[in-house]
Amino acid sequence: MARDRRELAAIFAGGAIGTGARAFLGTVLAAGPDEWPWATYAVNIAGSFLLGYFVTRLQERLPLSSYRRPLLGTGLCGGLTTFSTMQVEILRMIDHGAYGLAVAYTAASVGGGLASIYVATALVRRVRVRG
Repeated sequence: MARDRRELAAIFAGGAIGTGARAFLGTVLAAGPDEWPWATYAVNIAGSFLLGYFVTRLQERLPLSSYRRPLLGTGLCGGLTTFSTMQVEILRMIDHGAYGLAVAYTAASVGGGLASIYVATALVRRVRVRG
């Protein structure tokens, strides 16, 4: 199956923007193993919200473009979010004996991500119903 080079370029462009934003926040808001990792938490919650918004809006409200979903969903949100870093941070917390912080961070990240997707989807659908 041949890949559409424009689709790959859209993923690359979105990923570059998302990854750049994540790297910037990670540098500005660096945290130690016994501190709440605000940068990772913020990008994961924001990325979850944006993914819920983009997917719902693109699927239900806008005419489908073959490049919007790869650019915004796969590229931007995929580059912005970093659940692998979250896992490494949780392991560092556990290694440093910050068990309560590790549990709270895990619950807040997963619960907050799911809630963000739900809220974004509900907002798009509410606007659609009103509009």
